[in-house]
Amino acid sequence: MRVVSLVPSWTETLLYCGVKVVGRTRYCIHPALQVNDIPIVGGTKDWDWPSVEALQPDILILDREENARFMGEQSTIPSHITDITSMQDVQDALSALATKLAAPKLEALATRWSRVVDQRTSAWDLTGPLPGLIEWGKFPAEPIHTILYMIWKDPWIAVSQRTFIGSMLHRLGIEIPVFAKQYQTIRLQDYDPQTTLILFSSEPYAFLQQKEQLQSLGIPHAFVNGESFCWYGIRSLKFLEKELQSEQAMH
Repeated sequence: MRVVSLVPSWTETLLYCGVKVVGRTRYCIHPALQVNDIPIVGGTKDWDWPSVEALQPDILILDREENARFMGEQSTIPSHITDITSMQDVQDALSALATKLAAPKLEALATRWSRVVDQRTSAWDLTGPLPGLIEWGKFPAEPIHTILYMIWKDPWIAVSQRTFIGSMLHRLGIEIPVFAKQYQTIRLQDYDPQTTLILFSSEPYAFLQQKEQLQSLGIPHAFVNGESFCWYGIRSLKFLEKELQSEQAMH
């Protein structure tokens, strides 16, 4: 089947499984060598519709959270819309995509996901390596009571436990708060700067380019690989499998 994928993590995963992806978004950057030869039809919230139609795809791959609603409401080209809010959702979505696209390698990935979904590493503490760490900004001097996973600045937006990222963190022994919204606007002054640890994601906000400003906050913080925690296909699976192997080796 000829597929236009408008979800970066699905694009990478589909290509890994040998699916014929004929169109992508400008944010579909992995795997670099393969996507360079695939036409860009827009972003995750916008598109050049004539370019999409010109590719004559059999199906569009979309995600409820990732893409604009109008993309799934057009009636010219069939679409398949995923809804990923947990690790279990990924396993189920892979099975559904395997059937929809007649791609057995996607089902094999679903089986691999089933092996890591229900397992959980021991609770993380400061004596162990931080999963997904790029570098520490300010190492905690006191025991940590609250961990925030931050994805945006101005305003500050933190991720709730009830998200795919939250389920990934939980799987790795890291507990973040349950907020009213999946992505909650917060005030840093509401948190104790001595017992709070902030995980600054490498995406979608470019926190790594603001190290000096973040250091001036005086709050313990680390920079973590956002792709490992939020690209819910082959990338996050490989990350989890590696972490699981490390955990088993330590015990």
